[in-house]
Amino acid sequence: MSEYKSLLHKTVMTTSTSYWNDSCSVQELTYALEHGAVGATTNPTIVHQVLKKEMHLWKDRIYQVIRENPSWSETEITWKVVEELAVHGAGMLYPVFEREQGKKGRLSIQTNPTFYRNPQAIVEQAQHFATLAPNMQVKIPVTAAGIRAVEEATYLGVNVNATVSFTVPQALAVAEAVERGLRRREAEGKSTAGMTPKCTVMIGRTDDWVQVLAKRDNIAIDPGYLHWAGIAVFKRAYQVYQERGYRAQLLAAAMRHHMHWSELIGGDVVITIPYEWQLHFNASDIEVKPRMQNPVDPRMVEEMYRLIPDFRRAYDLDGMKVEEFDGYGATVRTLRSFIGSYHDLMGVIRDFMLPNPDVK
Repeated sequence: MSEYKSLLHKTVMTTSTSYWNDSCSVQELTYALEHGAVGATTNPTIVHQVLKKEMHLWKDRIYQVIRENPSWSETEITWKVVEELAVHGAGMLYPVFEREQGKKGRLSIQTNPTFYRNPQAIVEQAQHFATLAPNMQVKIPVTAAGIRAVEEATYLGVNVNATVSFTVPQALAVAEAVERGLRRREAEGKSTAGMTPKCTVMIGRTDDWVQVLAKRDNIAIDPGYLHWAGIAVFKRAYQVYQERGYRAQLLAAAMRHHMHWSELIGGDVVITIPYEWQLHFNASDIEVKPRMQNPVDPRMVEEMYRLIPDFRRAYDLDGMKVEEFDGYGATVRTLRSFIGSYHDLMGVIRDFMLPNPDVK
């Protein structure tokens, strides 16, 4: 262990598993880069949290953007601030991007969550985001519209990161959409060499959803089993990705416990890890060794499969059709959360533009 800076650094250096910082916070990304991180991510919730934590770094710039654009709405100001936080993070990651010859070192920026039904709006924003920095990755939700956007954006040369995804059917639909986009580029003689498409599976939110269902429906099941739902889904998706040779890379997100890192070590995957969990893991004595190849206990999988219909939908390769993605419980909950955070973020910007006269 002495030759490695931390357990996460050892994970990156001794296995094919990469990790990203789950934030564009300057403090957090600085720590992550020192410990082996090769990417970072943002979404409305994250940007809102970063501004609360590091407002001293952005306050003057927000006022400046407002002054420089006197006719802009709070929506336009908000997205300009989001873009600037993302570009700053991309700049911090750029040395990794250069060192890894474009294969790693990207900052993932999320499209407007309110566009989840509008593929054209998603694609247009994705194209714009891709111009912000050479190492930008663009998040697109895995809704029915999002799947169409994933293919089109990939065809247009955008490095996509599919998000709002919790199930094997969603992961496979993303992989197929990416392949269609890449094949269309290749048929026209356009390069795909520098493209690094990702498919996020928010495994912690998969766990959250089966736990909600177990409580709501009074399902008698060992509660410990429910912490393995997302891992079971992710490992099954990974197996299919490997068998079929998909060019998208799986990414695990929404961490809830150490197994969301330790059980995935050894896979050719990315794990997005919040700063607090990085500190926790690096202070632990968990053994860094490959476990991706270890199947989830079949008893756990069989029991969840038998008792929880939405786990079956998440685990089966054909558990859902694309047009069913928007109504899946974890999708609805996450979209509502992201849209709510987006409006909260606009509220922060509104307070800069229209400060409360009742407060000194």
